[in-house]
Amino acid sequence: VQLVESGGGLVQPGGSLRLSCAASGFALSGYAVTWFRQAPGKERELVATITSVASSTYYTDSVKGRFTISRDNAKNTVYLQMNSLKPEDTAVYYCNARGSTTVYWGQGTQVTVSS
Repeated sequence: VQLVESGGGLVQPGGSLRLSCAASGFALSGYAVTWFRQAPGKERELVATITSVASSTYYTDSVKGRFTISRDNAKNTVYLQMNSLKPEDTAVYYCNARGSTTVYWGQGTQVTVSS
């Protein structure tokens, strides 16, 4: 049972990245999935959430209109499309899957926005 993030990297300001959170050993469709990020010297913050049933979404104010969270149940994966990236988006991004009794975390993927 694990969550694996991928898709991070170095991108220039204004660029785009798509992060993936792939689950193995359990069905991600039954879990609410949240992307968090943690920049150096700062606390971990919630970026975006997608619910399990209705796939409702929530975004922190700083990413609204730029980031989109979505899920592909056939691929057992949740995505975070990040557009118009800014240097302040630089952080390690983690995905979290929360069910009724269990919580899983991925290992994180580094996103660096710099010219």
